[in-house]
Amino acid sequence: MDRITSGADYLFDMRVNKRQVAALPEDVRPHSLAGGYQVQELLVRKLLERGNGKPIGYKIACTSVLAQKALGVDAPFFGVLMSHSTHRSGVTVPGTDFVVRCVEAEFGFVMSEDVWSGITYTPETIKPFIGAVIPSIEIVDHRYHDWKTVGAPSLLADNAIHGCWVEGEPNTNWHSIDFAKHPTSLIVNRDKTFPGTGAAVLGNPLNVVAWLANELPKFGRRLSRGDKITTGLTTDVYLANPGDHLAADFGTLGRVEMTFA
Repeated sequence: MDRITSGADYLFDMRVNKRQVAALPEDVRPHSLAGGYQVQELLVRKLLERGNGKPIGYKIACTSVLAQKALGVDAPFFGVLMSHSTHRSGVTVPGTDFVVRCVEAEFGFVMSEDVWSGITYTPETIKPFIGAVIPSIEIVDHRYHDWKTVGAPSLLADNAIHGCWVEGEPNTNWHSIDFAKHPTSLIVNRDKTFPGTGAAVLGNPLNVVAWLANELPKFGRRLSRGDKITTGLTTDVYLANPGDHLAADFGTLGRVEMTFA
Protein backbone atom coordinates (compact mmCIF):
# COMPACT_ATOMS: atom_id res chain seq x y z
CA MET A 1 0.00 0.00 0.00
CA ASP A 2 1.46 3.38 -0.94
CA ARG A 3 1.93 6.33 1.41
CA ILE A 4 -1.03 8.34 0.03
CA THR A 5 -3.48 5.46 0.40
CA SER A 6 -2.16 4.62 3.86
CA GLY A 7 -2.59 8.24 4.93
CA ALA A 8 -6.19 8.37 3.71
CA ASP A 9 -6.98 5.06 5.43
CA TYR A 10 -5.45 6.28 8.68
CA LEU A 11 -7.41 9.56 8.65
CA PHE A 12 -10.62 7.76 7.71
CA ASP A 13 -10.20 5.40 10.67
CA MET A 14 -9.56 8.38 12.97
CA ARG A 15 -12.81 9.99 11.82
CA VAL A 16 -14.95 6.86 12.05
CA ASN A 17 -13.65 5.93 15.50
CA LYS A 18 -13.19 9.52 16.77
CA ARG A 19 -9.63 8.63 17.63
CA GLN A 20 -7.26 11.42 18.68
CA VAL A 21 -3.50 11.58 18.15
CA ALA A 22 -0.72 14.07 18.78
CA ALA A 23 0.32 13.82 15.11
CA LEU A 24 0.07 11.48 12.15
CA PRO A 25 2.65 8.68 12.20
CA GLU A 26 5.74 9.39 10.13
CA ASP A 27 4.97 6.65 7.59
CA VAL A 28 1.62 8.22 6.61
CA ARG A 29 2.25 11.90 7.30
CA PRO A 30 2.29 14.18 4.22
CA HIS A 31 5.30 16.46 4.06
CA SER A 32 4.04 18.97 1.49
CA LEU A 33 0.82 20.73 0.59
CA ALA A 34 0.70 18.77 -2.68
CA GLY A 35 1.00 15.49 -0.77
CA GLY A 36 -1.68 16.64 1.66
CA TYR A 37 -4.10 17.31 -1.17
CA GLN A 38 -3.45 13.85 -2.61
CA VAL A 39 -4.37 12.28 0.72
CA GLN A 40 -7.39 14.58 1.01
CA GLU A 41 -8.71 13.49 -2.39
CA LEU A 42 -8.74 9.83 -1.36
CA LEU A 43 -10.14 10.58 2.10
CA VAL A 44 -13.01 12.63 0.65
CA ARG A 45 -13.82 9.77 -1.71
CA LYS A 46 -14.09 7.42 1.28
CA LEU A 47 -16.24 9.89 3.24
CA LEU A 48 -18.59 10.40 0.29
CA GLU A 49 -19.01 6.65 -0.12
CA ARG A 50 -19.69 6.18 3.59
CA GLY A 51 -22.19 9.06 3.74
CA ASN A 52 -23.78 8.39 0.33
CA GLY A 53 -22.97 11.99 -0.52
CA LYS A 54 -21.53 14.08 -3.31
CA PRO A 55 -19.16 17.08 -3.43
CA ILE A 56 -20.99 20.42 -3.49
CA GLY A 57 -18.17 22.94 -3.23
CA TYR A 58 -15.28 24.01 -1.05
CA LYS A 59 -14.38 25.18 2.43
CA ILE A 60 -11.42 27.46 2.83
CA ALA A 61 -9.24 27.27 5.92
CA CYS A 62 -6.48 29.44 7.33
CA THR A 63 -7.96 32.72 6.12
CA SER A 64 -6.53 34.83 8.93
CA VAL A 65 -2.99 36.11 9.29
CA LEU A 66 -2.76 34.69 12.82
CA ALA A 67 -3.69 31.17 11.65
CA GLN A 68 -1.23 31.38 8.76
CA LYS A 69 1.59 32.46 11.08
CA ALA A 70 0.75 29.63 13.50
CA LEU A 71 1.04 27.08 10.68
CA GLY A 72 3.97 28.66 8.86
CA VAL A 73 2.10 29.25 5.59
CA ASP A 74 1.43 32.39 3.58
CA ALA A 75 -1.90 31.43 2.00
CA PRO A 76 -5.11 29.55 2.80
CA PHE A 77 -5.85 25.94 1.85
CA PHE A 78 -9.09 24.26 0.80
CA GLY A 79 -11.22 21.26 1.65
CA VAL A 80 -14.37 19.83 0.09
CA LEU A 81 -17.97 20.54 1.14
CA MET A 82 -20.11 17.39 0.98
CA SER A 83 -23.86 17.01 0.66
CA HIS A 84 -24.23 14.54 3.51
CA SER A 85 -22.53 16.85 6.01
CA THR A 86 -24.30 20.02 4.84
CA HIS A 87 -27.53 21.07 6.58
CA ARG A 88 -30.20 23.72 6.36
CA SER A 89 -30.65 26.43 8.99
CA GLY A 90 -32.55 25.21 12.04
CA VAL A 91 -30.97 21.76 12.06
CA THR A 92 -30.23 19.83 15.23
CA VAL A 93 -27.13 17.66 14.99
CA PRO A 94 -25.78 15.18 17.57
CA GLY A 95 -22.94 16.72 19.54
CA THR A 96 -21.38 13.29 19.85
CA ASP A 97 -20.81 13.19 16.07
CA PHE A 98 -17.79 15.46 16.61
CA VAL A 99 -14.58 15.36 18.60
CA VAL A 100 -14.20 19.14 18.51
CA ARG A 101 -17.14 21.48 17.90
CA CYS A 102 -15.40 24.66 16.79
CA VAL A 103 -18.10 27.07 15.60
CA GLU A 104 -17.35 29.64 12.92
CA ALA A 105 -19.69 32.26 11.43
CA GLU A 106 -18.74 32.45 7.75
CA PHE A 107 -19.75 34.21 4.55
CA GLY A 108 -20.82 31.57 2.05
CA PHE A 109 -21.19 32.07 -1.71
CA VAL A 110 -22.74 30.10 -4.55
CA MET A 111 -21.40 30.37 -8.08
CA SER A 112 -23.86 31.24 -10.85
CA GLU A 113 -21.47 30.55 -13.74
CA ASP A 114 -18.56 28.30 -14.58
CA VAL A 115 -15.31 30.14 -13.90
CA TRP A 116 -13.08 30.38 -16.97
CA SER A 117 -9.60 28.91 -16.91
CA GLY A 118 -6.39 30.75 -17.79
CA ILE A 119 -7.32 34.00 -16.05
CA THR A 120 -6.00 35.47 -12.79
CA TYR A 121 -8.99 36.67 -10.80
CA THR A 122 -9.34 39.58 -8.39
CA PRO A 123 -12.19 40.31 -5.96
CA GLU A 124 -13.77 42.54 -8.61
CA THR A 125 -13.39 40.22 -11.60
CA ILE A 126 -14.76 37.19 -9.72
CA LYS A 127 -17.98 39.03 -8.81
CA PRO A 128 -19.84 38.33 -12.10
CA PHE A 129 -19.51 34.59 -11.46
CA ILE A 130 -21.14 34.77 -8.00
CA GLY A 131 -24.89 34.28 -7.77
CA ALA A 132 -25.68 34.71 -4.09
CA VAL A 133 -24.29 35.16 -0.60
CA ILE A 134 -25.17 32.49 1.98
CA PRO A 135 -25.06 33.18 5.72
CA SER A 136 -23.48 30.09 7.20
CA ILE A 137 -21.94 28.29 10.14
CA GLU A 138 -19.06 25.89 9.74
CA ILE A 139 -18.24 23.35 12.42
CA VAL A 140 -14.53 22.64 12.35
CA ASP A 141 -13.65 19.25 13.82
CA HIS A 142 -10.27 17.62 14.24
CA ARG A 143 -8.66 14.68 15.94
CA TYR A 144 -5.30 16.22 16.83
CA HIS A 145 -4.37 17.07 20.41
CA ASP A 146 -3.26 20.53 19.22
CA TRP A 147 -3.97 21.60 15.65
CA LYS A 148 -1.26 24.28 15.77
CA THR A 149 1.55 21.73 16.13
CA VAL A 150 0.85 19.25 13.32
CA GLY A 151 1.46 21.45 10.27
CA ALA A 152 -0.67 22.52 7.32
CA PRO A 153 -0.18 19.32 5.22
CA SER A 154 -1.68 17.15 7.98
CA LEU A 155 -4.58 19.55 8.48
CA LEU A 156 -5.51 19.85 4.83
CA ALA A 157 -5.10 16.08 4.36
CA ASP A 158 -7.95 15.65 6.87
CA ASN A 159 -10.21 17.58 4.50
CA ALA A 160 -9.00 20.82 6.06
CA ILE A 161 -10.52 19.57 9.36
CA HIS A 162 -14.05 20.18 8.10
CA GLY A 163 -16.86 18.80 10.26
CA CYS A 164 -20.12 20.09 8.82
CA TRP A 165 -21.68 23.17 7.27
CA VAL A 166 -25.04 24.79 8.01
CA GLU A 167 -26.39 27.15 5.36
CA GLY A 168 -29.03 29.85 5.52
CA GLU A 169 -31.11 31.28 2.68
CA PRO A 170 -29.13 32.53 -0.34
CA ASN A 171 -29.31 36.31 -0.73
CA THR A 172 -29.02 37.75 -4.25
CA ASN A 173 -29.17 41.40 -3.13
CA TRP A 174 -25.48 41.67 -2.26
CA HIS A 175 -23.79 43.67 -5.02
CA SER A 176 -23.65 46.94 -3.06
CA ILE A 177 -22.32 45.28 0.11
CA ASP A 178 -18.88 46.28 1.36
CA PHE A 179 -17.96 42.86 2.72
CA ALA A 180 -14.87 44.10 4.55
CA LYS A 181 -17.00 46.40 6.69
CA HIS A 182 -20.12 44.25 6.87
CA PRO A 183 -20.86 43.25 10.49
CA THR A 184 -21.39 39.69 11.61
CA SER A 185 -22.04 38.11 14.98
CA LEU A 186 -22.00 34.63 16.47
CA ILE A 187 -24.66 34.27 19.16
CA VAL A 188 -24.40 31.45 21.70
CA ASN A 189 -27.49 30.32 23.61
CA ARG A 190 -29.21 33.57 22.71
CA ASP A 191 -27.21 35.61 25.22
CA LYS A 192 -23.48 35.58 24.47
CA THR A 193 -22.36 37.43 21.34
CA PHE A 194 -19.06 37.35 19.45
CA PRO A 195 -18.92 40.30 16.99
CA GLY A 196 -16.93 40.43 13.77
CA THR A 197 -16.72 41.71 10.20
CA GLY A 198 -15.73 40.44 6.79
CA ALA A 199 -12.32 42.07 7.25
CA ALA A 200 -11.30 39.04 9.35
CA VAL A 201 -11.39 36.92 6.18
CA LEU A 202 -8.18 37.88 4.36
CA GLY A 203 -9.39 41.47 4.50
CA ASN A 204 -12.53 40.65 2.48
CA PRO A 205 -14.24 37.30 1.78
CA LEU A 206 -14.19 38.08 -1.95
CA ASN A 207 -10.40 37.83 -1.70
CA VAL A 208 -10.92 34.21 -0.67
CA VAL A 209 -13.24 33.43 -3.58
CA ALA A 210 -10.73 34.94 -6.02
CA TRP A 211 -7.89 32.99 -4.36
CA LEU A 212 -9.82 29.74 -4.78
CA ALA A 213 -10.61 30.47 -8.42
CA ASN A 214 -6.88 30.95 -9.02
CA GLU A 215 -5.76 28.00 -6.89
CA LEU A 216 -8.01 25.18 -8.13
CA PRO A 217 -6.57 25.01 -11.68
CA LYS A 218 -3.21 24.07 -10.13
CA PHE A 219 -4.91 20.81 -9.14
CA GLY A 220 -6.83 20.24 -12.37
CA ARG A 221 -10.08 21.70 -11.00
CA ARG A 222 -12.11 24.84 -11.42
CA LEU A 223 -15.10 26.53 -9.85
CA SER A 224 -18.34 25.54 -11.58
CA ARG A 225 -21.90 26.78 -11.61
CA GLY A 226 -23.66 25.67 -8.42
CA ASP A 227 -20.49 25.27 -6.37
CA LYS A 228 -20.79 26.59 -2.84
CA ILE A 229 -17.89 28.14 -0.94
CA THR A 230 -17.53 28.94 2.74
CA THR A 231 -14.77 31.45 3.23
CA GLY A 232 -13.54 31.32 6.84
CA LEU A 233 -14.32 32.68 10.27
CA THR A 234 -15.40 36.28 10.79
CA THR A 235 -15.49 36.34 14.62
CA ASP A 236 -13.66 34.71 17.49
CA VAL A 237 -14.26 30.96 17.52
CA TYR A 238 -16.44 29.22 20.08
CA LEU A 239 -15.97 25.63 21.24
CA ALA A 240 -19.52 24.37 21.60
CA ASN A 241 -20.99 21.86 24.01
CA PRO A 242 -23.86 19.42 23.45
CA GLY A 243 -27.09 21.34 24.05
CA ASP A 244 -25.80 24.68 22.74
CA HIS A 245 -27.96 26.76 20.43
CA LEU A 246 -25.94 28.75 17.90
CA ALA A 247 -26.85 31.55 15.52
CA ALA A 248 -24.80 33.56 13.05
CA ASP A 249 -26.28 36.94 12.18
CA PHE A 250 -25.19 38.69 8.97
CA GLY A 251 -27.57 41.64 9.25
CA THR A 252 -29.18 42.49 5.91
CA LEU A 253 -27.70 39.31 4.41
CA GLY A 254 -29.60 37.00 6.73
CA ARG A 255 -29.21 34.65 9.66
CA VAL A 256 -28.51 30.97 10.20
CA GLU A 257 -29.14 28.79 13.27
CA MET A 258 -28.36 25.32 14.57
CA THR A 259 -28.45 23.31 17.77
CA PHE A 260 -26.23 20.57 19.14
CA ALA A 261 -28.24 17.77 20.73
